Amino acid sequence: MRTDDFDYDLPQELIAQEPATVRDACRLLVMDRRTGALEDRIFHDIGEYLRPGDLLVANETRVMPARLLGSKRETGGAAEVFLLREVFGREPKTNSSALWEALVRPGRRLKPGALVDFANAAGEVVLSAEVIDWVEEKGDGGKGERLVRLTTPLPSLDEALHAVGHTPLPPYIKDYAGDEELYQTVYSTRERSAAAPTAGLHFTPELIARLKEAGVRWETVELEVGLDTFRLVDEDDPEQHKIHTEYYTVPQRTVDAVAEAKAQGGRVIAVGTTSVRSLESAWDAEAGSITARDREATSLYILPGYRYNVVDGLITNFHVPRSTLMMLVSAFSTRENILAAYRHAVDERYRFFSFGDAMFII
Repeated sequence: MRTDDFDYDLPQELIAQEPATVRDACRLLVMDRRTGALEDRIFHDIGEYLRPGDLLVANETRVMPARLLGSKRETGGAAEVFLLREVFGREPKTNSSALWEALVRPGRRLKPGALVDFANAAGEVVLSAEVIDWVEEKGDGGKGERLVRLTTPLPSLDEALHAVGHTPLPPYIKDYAGDEELYQTVYSTRERSAAAPTAGLHFTPELIARLKEAGVRWETVELEVGLDTFRLVDEDDPEQHKIHTEYYTVPQRTVDAVAEAKAQGGRVIAVGTTSVRSLESAWDAEAGSITARDREATSLYILPGYRYNVVDGLITNFHVPRSTLMMLVSAFSTRENILAAYRHAVDERYRFFSFGDAMFII
């Protein structure tokens, strides 16, 4: 198995730069995971492939205003801090101060001790970031990952972040000026992620209600999505790639719903790869079932050869070539089936990646 095995040719014009006008009016490619057979549909038709007793499990995380554009205190030069994940336990957290792992730019100039200020629309500095240390090994070649301490004079960091922060979009989406709320799912709750669980972007409240009325159950997990979702695998051997740790929660009600669905012959269908990783990370081999988890760490890396224990179906978007997500979906079917489906999607001019069309592998 080589990383090149998960590559494919994608015309740049097929990378969606804006969402569908109506969330559930995007296209849907349905694939039989065993035979590779394909059907071209519209997303709002997905109920035709679901049965009473099936369970949909979605990631209810919400994207933070994690992109902070400011200036270096010493020089006034432009600087960017992109929040990745909050760090707990290293020092006391207060309403006005917290530690975060972050990407910083310019990476080579923002060394420990550097201070970056962020101003609101009125020009008032309402948030500051002090670079504390490199995240991993000191002197990371300027790659930009740092530990930063955020402080604010406002009553809370949450208020400050919403005053100066921006919803981050993937790097392949250029100059999007539309409603940032369209990069959030309609059922999102707590702001915990640096990127959206984009398979869920296609659902509307009306579609969810219609599926529930038809006997399809809906439950949620939470996985705090990091930037690994956009990173390519640089190693020739994908098994040498290290996936970053993310935190996930599987509540007891979802554990119970999975058990009930399985017992009654229903299928557990993950809405997105982050829901897959949450459910599969919660699998307890000794118990033969999943168990509730409360913000536990996972670095589960799913490659072909992995045996799925929980998930029976997957709703997902089309993924970046050579990514860990291409490997995950290939493990759910076969590499040959997935690449054939992607060639079909390219030929039929489907829209790719976060704002693009959807795929249902069942």
